[in-house]
Amino acid sequence: MATGRDAQPALRFVRVSKRYGSAPALRDFTLDVCAGETFGLVGMNGAGKTTLIKCLLDFAEPDDGEIEVFGVSHRITHARTRLSFLPERFTPPYYLRGWDFLSYMLRLQGVVCDRQEAERMLQRLDLDVSALAKPVRAFSKGMTQKLGLAACLLARKDLYVLDEPISGLDPKARSLLKGLLKELRDGGRTIFFTSHVLADVEELCNRMAVIHDGALRFTGSPAELRGRHDDANLEKAFLACIEPSAELAA
Repeated sequence: MATGRDAQPALRFVRVSKRYGSAPALRDFTLDVCAGETFGLVGMNGAGKTTLIKCLLDFAEPDDGEIEVFGVSHRITHARTRLSFLPERFTPPYYLRGWDFLSYMLRLQGVVCDRQEAERMLQRLDLDVSALAKPVRAFSKGMTQKLGLAACLLARKDLYVLDEPISGLDPKARSLLKGLLKELRDGGRTIFFTSHVLADVEELCNRMAVIHDGALRFTGSPAELRGRHDDANLEKAFLACIEPSAELAA
């Protein structure tokens, strides 16, 4: 799969705006995510990250602007066949067993769910394979997150859209997931994820964007954000970026 700034974008947001009543959630948001890169979207709670993803997935209708997935309008259902999505608040049907959920989700996408492959994925996420036989209502938050990640990764898509994927995971599972994401990155897959953990963004991402009050404040590499604000600490550079005096990204 092509990589780099000159590749066809996996995702393209062009002047996307969204309001809820009189409150702006997105303001003239423009961004390209190239095929093959791992891209982190960071911002404070309520900055517009989840709204942007909802618009991308056609869960919410932008008031203005265009969104494309591999060159296809997000309004066309076929555009989403190449992506796999995990929401921030992932809640599978409580009455299903782990195996029932995985096989159902993959069947919806036309993917055969192989039992041995599913077990290997659970092991790589540090989720005991006995979870496949348990009802989801018996899962902890961390177990539920791992199940959702397994369903996402087993779908074997070109693009993974993950909203706070590391939320709820213990340190071991976080490390294992980051290893899996690096493998996907090295295999040419595109990963677009949101996170509040800037250390993870710096470790994983080719590029990142800062969104604040629905507007794009910065796009570039983590090193470029630190350099722009002359700070060796990415968290401090992020805070400087969202200060009222910071200029909006062009």
